[in-house]
Amino acid sequence: MTQAEKKYIELRESIDKLSNQLHSLHKNHMQCKKGCDLCCMDYEIFPIEFDPIKNSIKRTNIRVEPSIDGSCIFLKDHVCQIYEHRPIICRTHGLPLLFMNDEQWELSACELNFAEFDDDDFTTENTFPQDKFNSQLFMINKEYLKEIKSDKGEFDLISLNRILQLK
Repeated sequence: MTQAEKKYIELRESIDKLSNQLHSLHKNHMQCKKGCDLCCMDYEIFPIEFDPIKNSIKRTNIRVEPSIDGSCIFLKDHVCQIYEHRPIICRTHGLPLLFMNDEQWELSACELNFAEFDDDDFTTENTFPQDKFNSQLFMINKEYLKEIKSDKGEFDLISLNRILQLK
């Protein structure tokens, strides 16, 4: 395992810890549960996330089929088949996300979860700092590309659907 892969696992664990804390904090508003898959779609992710998913698929007998509606190919009967290895974006779905957009802070929150929540009630303490973790992910991916001597650029993303081409 490369140093970047170790850092990626540590980042995932850190994100999971914060996501669990925020989920608990907002439990009265959260509608996310097994079977809710409105957010599950064909995302594009960095190689540092794609490669472990690809490797886990090779070690298991997970069967994936093309998606005709843009949903995630790893959904089967509304359940994620790669839950343990899911990308970071999937680990934060449903939570209130704080990010910088066009030089101002913006909030993204699932309307199913926070229908009865005033935007003024969101603070830096009860939202997920998306930019902070995305920056860390970007830097870890950059290191990973160097370690594996990849010809991919640091901004190159890979569609989850690309797994189909590798099977």
